Amino acid sequence: MLWFRRWRRARVLKHTTIDPHLWRVTVARYPFTRVLSGPELDRLRELVILFLHEKSIHGAAGMMVREETRLAIAVQACMVILNLGLDYYRGWVEVIVYPDEFVAEYDYVDEAGVAHHIEEPMTGESWERGPVIISWADVQEAGYGYNVVIHEFAHKLDMLNGEPNGFPPLHAGMQRVAWAEAFTTAYDDFCRRVEARLDIVMDEYAAESPAEFFAVTSETFFEAPLAVRTTYPAVYDQLVKFYRQDPAARLARRGEAREPAPAAG
Repeated sequence: MLWFRRWRRARVLKHTTIDPHLWRVTVARYPFTRVLSGPELDRLRELVILFLHEKSIHGAAGMMVREETRLAIAVQACMVILNLGLDYYRGWVEVIVYPDEFVAEYDYVDEAGVAHHIEEPMTGESWERGPVIISWADVQEAGYGYNVVIHEFAHKLDMLNGEPNGFPPLHAGMQRVAWAEAFTTAYDDFCRRVEARLDIVMDEYAAESPAEFFAVTSETFFEAPLAVRTTYPAVYDQLVKFYRQDPAARLARRGEAREPAPAAG
């Protein structure tokens, strides 16, 4: 039914618009969208329209989801798949937005066979073939390496080939050995730095697991690409190949010697 999906998406793009003022305000808010070229912005806008048509974004715990909320989430989520396509978000339909941190409850059995019940505050969560859950307060804190939307949607890509492990399905021409070597070396170094309390360029939560390291490096790749390229160049090269984007090159084209400053307002 590929032809039907293409026909339906073309019809959606033909008959759906985004408020021009709200679009301009939203793309001006994020460093990684402010440096996009005209054709890239056009492609992002089309992805956002399709994303909002195919995914349900609704609130929980009293959260009122307004159009600016939906657009902010969609723009950041679609930035991740700008050169991949919407089918990379296949198999699920729901985004749940809490006003602030939410409590996740789950049970698991450890290696010794002991059952545990866990309750912990979360800023975001992704379920395989289930919803993405995010805190709106944390969405609004995006900037300079921290981005809960990019983090959770990177997990979604990681889950395309099963339980997240920091090894998403690679494109033809990418080498599994090169990916494994780059990420394993960087992850081990990052964990060592966190344990030794040395300077780090990313959120220390990246040391939790290879899956979290991939998600956090993805955040930083888009939010502060020069930090990743300088500290872990092999990881940066793999992310360029995987996302089919080069955020640092965009900065160079714009004549930016460093990450762009926050937009006013």
